[in-house]
Amino acid sequence: MRADLLFAAVAIGLAAFVTSGLWTDLGRRSLAASTSDQTFFEWLLAYGPYALTHGQDPLFADLLNVPYGVNLGMNTSITVIAILFAPVTWLFGATAAYVTVLTGNLAASAFAWYWVLSRHLVRSRLAAAVGGLLAGFAPGLVSHANGHLNWTAGWLVPLIVWQVLRLRQPGRWLRNGVVLGLLVAAGFSIAAEALFFTAIACGIFLGTWALSRAVRAEARAALPPLLRGLAVTAVTSAALLAYPLWLHFAGPQRFHGTGYDAVIHAEDLAGYAAYPIRSLAGVLGLDTELAANPTEENSFLGAGLLVLAVVCLVTLWRRADPGRRATLRALAVTGGVFAVLSLGPKLKIMGTVTGIPLPYALLDDVPLFDAALPSRLALAVAPIFAVLLALTVDRLTGRQPAVDTGADAPALDAPATAGGGRSRAVTTAWIAGFAAALLPLTPMPLLTVDRQPVPAFITSGAWRDHVSPGGVLVPVPLTLDITPDAQRWQAYALAHRQGEFRLPSGYFLGPGGPDGRGRIGPLPRFTDGLLLEVARTGKVPPIGAAERAGVRADLDYWDAEAVVLADHVFGTAWPVRQDALLELMTELLGPPERVEDVWLWQPTDG
Repeated sequence: MRADLLFAAVAIGLAAFVTSGLWTDLGRRSLAASTSDQTFFEWLLAYGPYALTHGQDPLFADLLNVPYGVNLGMNTSITVIAILFAPVTWLFGATAAYVTVLTGNLAASAFAWYWVLSRHLVRSRLAAAVGGLLAGFAPGLVSHANGHLNWTAGWLVPLIVWQVLRLRQPGRWLRNGVVLGLLVAAGFSIAAEALFFTAIACGIFLGTWALSRAVRAEARAALPPLLRGLAVTAVTSAALLAYPLWLHFAGPQRFHGTGYDAVIHAEDLAGYAAYPIRSLAGVLGLDTELAANPTEENSFLGAGLLVLAVVCLVTLWRRADPGRRATLRALAVTGGVFAVLSLGPKLKIMGTVTGIPLPYALLDDVPLFDAALPSRLALAVAPIFAVLLALTVDRLTGRQPAVDTGADAPALDAPATAGGGRSRAVTTAWIAGFAAALLPLTPMPLLTVDRQPVPAFITSGAWRDHVSPGGVLVPVPLTLDITPDAQRWQAYALAHRQGEFRLPSGYFLGPGGPDGRGRIGPLPRFTDGLLLEVARTGKVPPIGAAERAGVRADLDYWDAEAVVLADHVFGTAWPVRQDALLELMTELLGPPERVEDVWLWQPTDG
């Protein structure tokens, strides 16, 4: 128990260290790499509990993308997390809830892996700690901490994997199947893509393990309770996910595929030996720019860890009996398959696409795979490395096998006996190898920037004097991934229970991409293109009757009640020229009204 508490304290402390830049000022600080993603998840944290307490659909929102709405079943809804953390959102705001969940996700991911390893796979708490820290603070998870509450919820993976293995327990398939079904339902809400990858990993691991001659009898005996448990899991999860699955595959505003280029969003082969930006090696100048963006450094394990993992596998293999080799083989095959698939449809080396076809090319248009990014398959490699390192440390510390192997899961490599003896030089070499592989990957605090505070027009509730309940407020510029401010305004109003206003756009995935695929945000209209161009360049074009008619048509289409320009507008890609926007909107709609700290036009007045 003391070791568990110590590890929990270390995990929480390290997670707080990584997110420390956000804690310094919850009102203004935002993640530099992806302010838009942070805004989107803050909005989800506010919308989920608001929807449930106001009789609205938590999985389909009509507050964005007027008049069509947003299918949150096709996005990442994190409904489970939003409901659990509703008290934090209501008491302290959506930003506080976001930072709390982000920090908690990292710490819980490390602790979940530590718990599963220490209770079921290894006896050494040190071994479990090494594995837990590597899996919970893997470069990919720290990279996704630049915005993504879904992918940082890595604590789901060890729980799901272990429950899958527990299905083989004789006589307990019903209970274990129900528990796994509940986890699957929660996983679909929090990170459907990660759930999909976890299912694939379990299938590859169990299939490879069962094909080994040494365990065929054990596999045959385990098959009936496993299948019965999976049937219970399917019934349980299907009952809970019937509506979300309908939304995903047949609901309004659905689409097929993400619309992202699978070649661009694939891992570079050199990325596996590279070091991430926000690591000790990265801040010392050893990072590279091989990822599609700073939130997608999904491999980036470093050359030292690659070598160490191979050495660990060979060492464990040499002393394993045939049954335990079946497990090691299954781990290696699973890691290898995910590593190869993460490279995408064409091999890419040091940023250059070679044109050499790879297996993922056969999967690019397959349903479910077309909605995933191949580079994220690399996230499965780090936990496999973590298990190998934990088993090796367990052997080096001379511990006996964990008590739960056998009936619960495929047997893992047995550690060496305490009396085996080992020279000090060999021990020193192992310690040096682990240090050289892991210390460079030590995570550093995420980079943050100041974003504009929510205007007093919103925080004071003054907006309610100009927009009726559920009415449409049009922000200038429109809310998109590069200008996300108004979505945060809406989150503030929902979290503080001021009521609701709707927005004509938003940052989300919706239909409208090529070949029926998705796209970010709504289909463009005349007004948003005009506003974005002026916001970016600061140049106001000549305004005539045609331009005024185009904007008026859009405002009528959205049934807009108020058009609002804040004094300061945050842009994620370039500084927003607020002065030019004020000049443009005055030309289009006439002189504005000054309300609190915004300029306001009410189209019905003109």
